[in-house]
Amino acid sequence: MSIPAYQELYRDMLKTLSDGKSRSMSELRAALGDKFGIDEEQRKQLLPSGSQRLWDSRVGWAKTYLVKGGLLAQPKRGIVEITERGKQVLKEDPPVLDDKYLVRFPEFKEFATPTSRNGEGEEFVPEPIELDQTPEELIESAYQKMRRQIESELHERIMTCSPKFFEQLVVDLLLAMGYGGSRSDAGRAIGQSGDGGIDGIIKEDRLGLDTLYLQAKRWTGTVGRPEVQRFAGALHGQRANRGVMLSTGTFTREAHEYVGQVETRIILIDGNLLTQLMFEHGLGCSSQSTYDVKRIDSDYFEAEMEIG
Repeated sequence: MSIPAYQELYRDMLKTLSDGKSRSMSELRAALGDKFGIDEEQRKQLLPSGSQRLWDSRVGWAKTYLVKGGLLAQPKRGIVEITERGKQVLKEDPPVLDDKYLVRFPEFKEFATPTSRNGEGEEFVPEPIELDQTPEELIESAYQKMRRQIESELHERIMTCSPKFFEQLVVDLLLAMGYGGSRSDAGRAIGQSGDGGIDGIIKEDRLGLDTLYLQAKRWTGTVGRPEVQRFAGALHGQRANRGVMLSTGTFTREAHEYVGQVETRIILIDGNLLTQLMFEHGLGCSSQSTYDVKRIDSDYFEAEMEIG
């Protein structure tokens, strides 16, 4: 069973608390997880950013919205209990219990109504019932979608640039990742060797204690095991034990299996990974807007309790 949308948790969250007992959020997550048949693997599933567990996020948002609607109360941090309004809603048993239903309560409508720049409240339009993501998930989903688009555009640009520019792009990427010492050192190293399939040599660290041997080509298709074997042979001829093979295309399964068998350490970077690394290190793209997503600092309020 897939993890239910946060709005799908409303009714069962109220039912779980209908006995009037206060429960901790961990107890509530466990009870709802058992109710919906969420297994251990699903409970550990993370949001795309890896910052929080998906199940915890959805239960947390469901609790927040029910609290804002006055159906639940939080007598103290991390503890939740049902209110008289929540009990009444359960008694009425509405056919659909979602954000549209919660709008009838003034506390929730005030919470959910955006405020314009002039300070006046705008008309609240509830999200459609089919929306199954929390606000946090929506932000991450939109971010991942934009990221994939940028990475696709980066790949298209790379395929239209000259081989010489691509060699320089590789240098800039390795520098951004912390390799290569200075740009002048790296620039002189790349594209200079041309020895048996090695396109360049770059420092692995700023002191030059070790080096990386590179092969960077704009392949349009799939790179197979024979090409990787030739690169491994070139490394062996240089008595090198580390190499990076970059391709704008893809590597076959046999190629990946081969690098896992040889003693020489060879890293394969295909077109997808190349553009991912460019995005992560800000190469060929720049930040347009930054949104600082904040969470409550529980430690700060714990200090207030100690003062009191």
